[in-house]
Amino acid sequence: MPFSSDFVSFLIKAKKATYASGLVYPQSSRPGSRGMQYEEEPYLYIDSYLGEFNFIGEEAVWENKKYIWGMNYYGKMLVDHLPEGFLKFLQTALMQIPAEAPFRGPEHFVQGEYTYTCFWSGALDYFWGQEKITLKGNSVYQLLFHGGDVSD
Repeated sequence: MPFSSDFVSFLIKAKKATYASGLVYPQSSRPGSRGMQYEEEPYLYIDSYLGEFNFIGEEAVWENKKYIWGMNYYGKMLVDHLPEGFLKFLQTALMQIPAEAPFRGPEHFVQGEYTYTCFWSGALDYFWGQEKITLKGNSVYQLLFHGGDVSD
């Protein structure tokens, strides 16, 4: 299913307005999970995840109350403690979401001693990828993601 430029614009706005924005989110419908939501008719975006240090989650989009797209992800810290400034760096990287591949962040982003890289294969209708963060050249985090169009 090809996705319109309106859908891509909405998805980018939704991702920037939720986790990447750094806001605190309430409990979602699943015990222990966090949920974020963004709506702009005719679309609704919901991101729900479990865990903080190591986590798993799902993003989904509905158009006119019918689900059309989704992405699953699993992220893991590769160090014992969250490095200072890590979360802010990740959120800043995710705000750089590329329109040509609106899955996570850009292919490459550097700020201070942190480096973010993301690679992917496929397009919005069927894709997979991985993001990594290094601090002073040492791997501290990685995330796997995959998804695509959803239909009956």
